[in-house]
Amino acid sequence: MIIKSQFLYTRLSRITASCCCYFSVCSSQQPCLGAFDSHSFASTLQRTIQDGDADAGKRLHCHALKRGACLDLFAQNILLNAYVQSDSLDDALKLFDEMPLRNTISYITLAQGFSRSQQFHHALHLIRRLFREGHELNQFVFTTILKLLVSMDWTPMCCSVHACVYKLGHHTDAFVGTALIDAYSVCGNVEVARQVFDGICCKDMVSWTGMISCYAENHFYEDSLQLFCQMRSMGYNPNNFTISGALKSCLGLEAYDVGKSVHGSALKTCYNRDIYVGTALLELYAKSGEIVEAQRFFEEMPKNDLIPWSLMIARYAQSDKSWEALELFRRMRQASVVPNNFTFASVLQACASLVLPNMGKQIHSYVLKVGLLLNVFVSNSLMDVYAKCGQIENSIKLFVESPEHNDVTWNTIIVGYVQSGEAEKAMNIFIRMLEYDVQPTEVTYSSVLRACASLAALEPGLQVHSLIIKTTYNKDTVVANSLIDMYAKCGRITDARVIFDKMNKQDEVSWNAMICGYSTHGLGVEALNLFDMMQQSNSKPNKLTFVGVLSACSNAGLLERGQALFKSMLKDYGIEPCIEHYTCMVWLLGRLGQFDEAAKLIGEIPYDPSVMVWRALLGACVIHKNIDLGSVCAQRVLEMEPDDDATHVLLSNMYATAKRWDKVASVRKCMQKRRVKKEPGLSWVENQGVVHYFTVGDTSHPENKVIYEMLEWLKKKTREAGYIPDCNAVLLDVEDAEKERLLWVHSERLALAYGLLRIPPASSVRIIKNLRICTDCHTVIKVISKFVQREIVVRDINRFHHFRNGICSCGDYW
Repeated sequence: MIIKSQFLYTRLSRITASCCCYFSVCSSQQPCLGAFDSHSFASTLQRTIQDGDADAGKRLHCHALKRGACLDLFAQNILLNAYVQSDSLDDALKLFDEMPLRNTISYITLAQGFSRSQQFHHALHLIRRLFREGHELNQFVFTTILKLLVSMDWTPMCCSVHACVYKLGHHTDAFVGTALIDAYSVCGNVEVARQVFDGICCKDMVSWTGMISCYAENHFYEDSLQLFCQMRSMGYNPNNFTISGALKSCLGLEAYDVGKSVHGSALKTCYNRDIYVGTALLELYAKSGEIVEAQRFFEEMPKNDLIPWSLMIARYAQSDKSWEALELFRRMRQASVVPNNFTFASVLQACASLVLPNMGKQIHSYVLKVGLLLNVFVSNSLMDVYAKCGQIENSIKLFVESPEHNDVTWNTIIVGYVQSGEAEKAMNIFIRMLEYDVQPTEVTYSSVLRACASLAALEPGLQVHSLIIKTTYNKDTVVANSLIDMYAKCGRITDARVIFDKMNKQDEVSWNAMICGYSTHGLGVEALNLFDMMQQSNSKPNKLTFVGVLSACSNAGLLERGQALFKSMLKDYGIEPCIEHYTCMVWLLGRLGQFDEAAKLIGEIPYDPSVMVWRALLGACVIHKNIDLGSVCAQRVLEMEPDDDATHVLLSNMYATAKRWDKVASVRKCMQKRRVKKEPGLSWVENQGVVHYFTVGDTSHPENKVIYEMLEWLKKKTREAGYIPDCNAVLLDVEDAEKERLLWVHSERLALAYGLLRIPPASSVRIIKNLRICTDCHTVIKVISKFVQREIVVRDINRFHHFRNGICSCGDYW
């Protein structure tokens, strides 16, 4: 709209100049005093207007009044214009009311003054009077009306004005035609605008510029550039607004080379230093990725205008050059250029990217000083800074105090809660957003789905999906990716694949989400097959892709394929292995009992192994009862994280499995000394939107009695099916009878009993557990799934287990 507004301003300047010529033709010159020359008075007054000397104009008016002179209509119109140009609208209106005679110029001059001062209804009232009183309807009348309708956002009425213009034969006039083009451009009727353009008899530079800008503003970029080339071939030299429109079209088409050619035209016509052309060129080079060239061009531009500063800061912030954005903001302040809301939004984005809470607070103070805190763009950016810096409470405070909330405001809070791990609060904010009738966007839906995924909350996820289906975001790639992730993490891997297959186009995130989903569900073969399909597509594997496929190999025990993929990362794809890749390989080797190879691989890591690597090897040692190496691994972990409860528990379990109760006591004593508490085993199951939690031996549930009755029935049926308890799964020094009793009150069995009682038979029972499922529970749930003829899904800390007809999806390898 900047290009268009300036273009109209230029057009009106030409109209005003033409009005002066019109005065000399249309005025009725009736002298009243022989000593007073009204025509000379008008000429002198005209010079004061050109000089911008409002006081001189008033003095001339006083002089004429003292002389008792009777000004003719021509002089009165010039005087009226003088008051309008000096923004003395009250004086202009008083003069207008006292004029014995008025013509079209009188009405148009005052109407343009009211329009320029945003008093549109006064201007419209004058136009109506002009029509009622039967004055001449010339081209100046229609250009004024059209600009007024555009300013009032009444562009649909321009069709009626167009009909009147056509009837009176003004449609071929360049002035009127260009005003019509602008009006139709604003309301998006490009086809009619082109018809108007083609109907102009003598097209001037402004007419060409108007149509080129119309195409550019309405995203008809190719047509805009074609018309620009046609204009150049006819010998017209573009002006600054024409070049700006052409550059905008180059940006829209991402035709950066063509944009450089237009830059050449700007250089030839010396418009390269024009503020609008310069801003468009900055945008061109920044969007094309040539940020260094954009910076060089910026340094050559005048530094007294806010727009180049603000644009360059924004592009730095959006190009992961946040430090450069902050440095440029500092230079801007030294240049005494006052930032606006867009500048602050970009600077705060840089602070959020760099996680600089103190810098954010300083800018917050500056925002308060300049009175922009209530601006929705600035307040949203401040909320984002605090949320990304882990100070979500400050974001909430700004949210509550902000008088205006848009969709970005709500999204910022929702995303902030999700990123800070408070998924339930994010869901509550989303519900409030819907209650306030704020339409969610793709950011909203993707963030809420992330919250559902982190909670493994299938029911809310299904409800959100039903909302998405009713919107246009059903085909959005980002939303589809979040749906894949949500269904995969909520145990519905088949539904995740359905979403994946229905996508119009999968990107890297889509492939990675699906591959990692298969890996988490223990479906290693499916993950690797999908990886092969990805290689045949246009998407290229990245680091996360290889985390997924290596994890799939680890979960399925596919050693040879895993080793081949690990080697191909650097060789075929140029991807340096990171700690997650080494962790997957250590777990793959350790789980298969190849401890020497695992230790050798750890020694080959080009940097210090992380806690994850040693934990992976420790987990393998626990499974294979390798106490010596397991002790070393545990020692390495505790050196880095002395208060890690999981490592203490694994070490204790390893000693308990070997019945070295003295070592178990020593570990527990160490835990007491360090005040390290074991995370209690917890399982939960969701039913009709309500989550039911269970701990080992839990008797607190309201339906405790029927739950234990169901457990007794399950115990009886499993024994009849040949199940024999594995008492070694209980790592306590007690009798076998007590061990068997303790096995049957494990939290996952209590959750299963409740699920079988209350969840409809047609639905699967989904259980989430915060620890690794024990071997005996794994065995007994396989047996139960066979005689109850239901799918039972258990999500433990490592992966999903799908139990069907006595078989688990993990193949008993986990």
